[in-house]
Amino acid sequence: MGPRGRERRSGAVQSTNDSSALSKSSLAAHGYVHDPFAALLVPGTARRAPLIHRGYYVRARAVGHCVRAFLERTCAAPGAPRAQVVSLGAGSDSLYFRLKTEGRLTRAAVWEVDFPDVARRKAERIQDTPELCELTGPFQSRDPASVLCFESADYRLLGLDLRQLPRLDQALAAAGLDAAAPTLLLAEAVLTYLEPNDAAALIAWAAQRFPDALFVIYEQMRPHDAFGQFMQQHFRQLSSPLHGLDRFPDVEAQQHRFLQAGWTDCRAMDMNEFYRCFLSSEECQRVENLEPFDEFEEWHLKCAHYFILAASTGDTLSQTLVFPLSEVFPRVDPASPSGVFPARIVTSDSQGRNLKRYGHASVLLSPSIILSTGGFGEQEGRHCRVSKFHLLSRFCDFEWKGNQICCCGTGALWDGRLYHTMTRLSDTQVLVLGGRLSPVTPALGILQVGVCKSEDNSTEDLNVTVKKAGPEDSTLSCWRHSTTEVSYENQKYLFVYGGRSVVEPVLSDWHFLHMGTMAWVSIPVEGEAPEGRHSHSACSWQGGAVIAGGLGVSEEPLSSVLFLKPSSCGFLWESIVIQPPITPRYSHTAHVLNGKLLLVGGVWIHSSSVPGVTVIDLTTGLSSEYQIDTTCVPWPLMLHNHTSILLPEEQQLLLLGGGGNCFSFGTYFNPHIVTLDLSSLSAGESD
Repeated sequence: MGPRGRERRSGAVQSTNDSSALSKSSLAAHGYVHDPFAALLVPGTARRAPLIHRGYYVRARAVGHCVRAFLERTCAAPGAPRAQVVSLGAGSDSLYFRLKTEGRLTRAAVWEVDFPDVARRKAERIQDTPELCELTGPFQSRDPASVLCFESADYRLLGLDLRQLPRLDQALAAAGLDAAAPTLLLAEAVLTYLEPNDAAALIAWAAQRFPDALFVIYEQMRPHDAFGQFMQQHFRQLSSPLHGLDRFPDVEAQQHRFLQAGWTDCRAMDMNEFYRCFLSSEECQRVENLEPFDEFEEWHLKCAHYFILAASTGDTLSQTLVFPLSEVFPRVDPASPSGVFPARIVTSDSQGRNLKRYGHASVLLSPSIILSTGGFGEQEGRHCRVSKFHLLSRFCDFEWKGNQICCCGTGALWDGRLYHTMTRLSDTQVLVLGGRLSPVTPALGILQVGVCKSEDNSTEDLNVTVKKAGPEDSTLSCWRHSTTEVSYENQKYLFVYGGRSVVEPVLSDWHFLHMGTMAWVSIPVEGEAPEGRHSHSACSWQGGAVIAGGLGVSEEPLSSVLFLKPSSCGFLWESIVIQPPITPRYSHTAHVLNGKLLLVGGVWIHSSSVPGVTVIDLTTGLSSEYQIDTTCVPWPLMLHNHTSILLPEEQQLLLLGGGGNCFSFGTYFNPHIVTLDLSSLSAGESD
């Protein structure tokens, strides 16, 4: 890369600092962290979304955990040399001011390094802000051409390019840094913006230069799955591509990277593990209750694609002091794959009629008609709650055509709900239960949606009507629940289970709706009631319902598979023992095919692999794993918040929609409908 290219790239990287600084300021303003200085160090304000707040919160807590562990270790011994914190690529971060007010710099000092323009701008900001100057104490402001932009007794601010290691080494020494003293080097989302050779040189230089040091980095990882591909695309569009992820794609590779560079100990973990192992349950509950929130999939995926790493040299700063080995996050990796289900695109987007949405519901009305409603998606060039219905019509054996249509007639209008359920009543009628309009506004009322053909009986011109149905009450003010058709005393009922509401983050109750009278009824249910959950799957089987997975209390994914079994006096809860155990998951879909439960996609945090299809024999409890071969799908396939339709005679599974609001990277919708070929499953049975 030439000088001009490096300059453009440096400018793009600096712009990420401005965005990050605004996010940190919003984080503090909304009570996630105590940081009165973030807003003082950045001009302007921005109101970030709850998902952004959570992402920056866990980042702040992970970095703060490491910094405090270092200072508590190095500043405790009487007569120990002054501890040193060197923040590389510090940007507008307020670390120094927070540590100063906490009284943690009585025997420590902070050095910050960033691009010259960033460092000079920060120095000017500090000088112009009395509250900040009061904390730094007497300071010297340097000549604009000087590398040292700001200097006080315990704070140095340097303007340097981290790729120029000889200059960096010389400038730090000139600014009073003692290489022999205990030193924390902090690189918070920095190394990944450097070319791999430059990052490798920096890591090796630090290992050689500081014999008693701790190097803490916070970076992106896992570039190859769908979320990782979309993440990389985002940074490429910002002209600040992520480097080194192909070479160091996971925590194991990152640990090896530091050990090979001369660091003696190293431990790394993703942010799901840090959140679960190093924050108290009380603190997690506090954060989870700060704002209305309903983007669990993207929260867990974001945390799975960022890691915190601590590498140490010398005997004093063993990384186990930062991340004790006693705190171990349970890993539940899926079994080795038993086979592969090939995926391919089944519809074209040429007419703009595809199903770009998530949080919707889909139902097979007849062998040739699939209806999808609601969700959040693309409509008329914008992202919004979708009001149009999507009809997928089969016009030959393996070809489908999508069409979006509006509600017609004088009945009730579609209210734009998402995370609802749909149940087929007939070839032309479906029942819609639950859902939400926003995380604080449930969609009240049961709706009946009708599909009718035009006068010429063509599937090209179908009409959809909506009317209110069922009892006029608020029994079902929930979403992310399940509805399953069950039988009792030769009568059909809908078993409505779990979900969440405005008041309760996780529901454990259930209801029975008589499908003939549309009245709520009470039916005895015996056995130990399962723990509450939402975003689980539910399938009809042998007159009862099979419940699998879901997100439980404390936002913890579940692995349990339960059977609501018909009995002589009602129903009975039974737990199905699965061997080998399956990875806890949620936001998946499920179907029963020939006595086997198929769990499709979803989100999990206890494994670094990508969810495919888990197959469970409901009679024996034996489980097997099948990978999804996406070779013929030319774009990231996100299998959460999707729907799926089983076509048993064709041995196919249609995947419709899916995606989500992917942190600060933008919103992603699967652009086409995909089919999975399940024929290898039946072929395995006949062997």
